[in-house]
Amino acid sequence: MTLNIIGIGLGDEKDITLKGLDLVKKSDIVYLENYTSKLNCDISKLENLYGKKLILANRDLVENKTEIIDNSIKKEVSFLIIGDVFGATTHIDIVQRAREKKIKVNIVHNTSILNAIGETGLSLYNFGKKTSIPFANKNVVSPIKVYEENLKLGLHTLFLLDLKPDEDKFMSVNEAIEYILRNKVDENKMAVACCAIGSDKQIIKYGKLKDLKSKKFDAYPQCLIIPGKMHFMEEEFLEFYK
Repeated sequence: MTLNIIGIGLGDEKDITLKGLDLVKKSDIVYLENYTSKLNCDISKLENLYGKKLILANRDLVENKTEIIDNSIKKEVSFLIIGDVFGATTHIDIVQRAREKKIKVNIVHNTSILNAIGETGLSLYNFGKKTSIPFANKNVVSPIKVYEENLKLGLHTLFLLDLKPDEDKFMSVNEAIEYILRNKVDENKMAVACCAIGSDKQIIKYGKLKDLKSKKFDAYPQCLIIPGKMHFMEEEFLEFYK
């Protein structure tokens, strides 16, 4: 029948679009993906607004099992994703599988970390390739290589930090900086710590890597930006976050 894949934004239950909310209310079954980001409000608030019971969907259910697709053949199903639908490329797979089964797919977009970081004042046009720092990073060098390539081009680097929501485990900016310094990036390099962007818990802090490393950030999920060559307007805007 139908599979609605709906981005619900980064903040709370009110961030869903009117189009997305209308589809959710019409749905027979509603899943909430819970492995690529962190919900910044209690799930009960979503259920109260939507008028639906939400089924938590882990990676195994979404990527390896057929439950969501099978239900969509006979019923109207909504699959909710924190941020935007395609903020994580893993969700392209479920769209392809649904279309192969001739299931109608509705896509409803929303804000993701990839555009919300514009609130730092750094131009989205000046970001280079994004990269992720995994928890097991002892012998991992690819994030540093991405940073170095971006730096040569004068571009900003966004480091996305690993997370395991089902284990309530989220990498902190502090851990990310430890990894970066361990790979011989100058501790005096200026960086931007971003925590729970798009929510009412949001924290943005600009400073040297060595200074940010010593601060405590309690809001999640977190990410880190090391700016490249900055326009004077970007520099002036970032001063607000010192």
